[in-house]
Amino acid sequence: MAPSRSSVVPLSKRKIACKDCSLFQICLPVGISEEELERLEKIIQRRRPVKRGDHLYNSGDPFRSICAVRSGSIKSYVPTEKGNEQVTGFHLPGELLGLDAISQKIHPCSAKALETTSVCEIPYEQFELLSNELPVLHRQLINLMSKEIFEEETHMVLLGKKSAEERLAAYLFSISMRYQRRGFSATEYYLSMSRNDIGNYLGLAVETVSRMFTRFQDDGLLTVERKHIIIHNLDRLRHLAGAMPCKSGGNSFCLTRS
Repeated sequence: MAPSRSSVVPLSKRKIACKDCSLFQICLPVGISEEELERLEKIIQRRRPVKRGDHLYNSGDPFRSICAVRSGSIKSYVPTEKGNEQVTGFHLPGELLGLDAISQKIHPCSAKALETTSVCEIPYEQFELLSNELPVLHRQLINLMSKEIFEEETHMVLLGKKSAEERLAAYLFSISMRYQRRGFSATEYYLSMSRNDIGNYLGLAVETVSRMFTRFQDDGLLTVERKHIIIHNLDRLRHLAGAMPCKSGGNSFCLTRS
């Protein structure tokens, strides 16, 4: 399951708390000296916890920092002309926000906390100055941006080629893998996002999402207790999602197009 708010530790303990964070490779790159590490840590800020329903930033706000979720979860979305939301992603502990604003210096999406959420920030201007002296920081940021582009392409495959059942299976399997990479359970977790938000993200009606959850539960694939998910057969979920090991190896999975 995702870490609770009680698991958040003081900033002075960041080396332990952030060991599975996407910022770990930026904060503690291989070969960095103790002196260089101290310089980097000085620019990393920890924001006051964002309450459920509050915004980390809004669409159109000026871009100032790269953000990483320490605990909790955040939904990113684009406001529509009719006042609705188009959900563009969900961000779990250890994941980054704000990379899409670097080029235009303005946030194209809004970011709203789905629960009380703790966030770390790296002011981008200070990061750029420091990366001129420590090029490894810039290389790591490029790697993280490439990973985000890959995940966006995977989502486009999901929307364009998959059935409703496959979309939800792929989404749940993705959540499992994201938690597993951070040392949490891959088979038991809490979904902070509503079924309406999940349907919005997957291009499905909320009734369809509810029907698919019921089908998965009736088939013995998983158990749903409100937002608490217990997956009974992860391999079967992966097969239904159409996820295969990526050619790059490791523990990464890619969605097939068929």
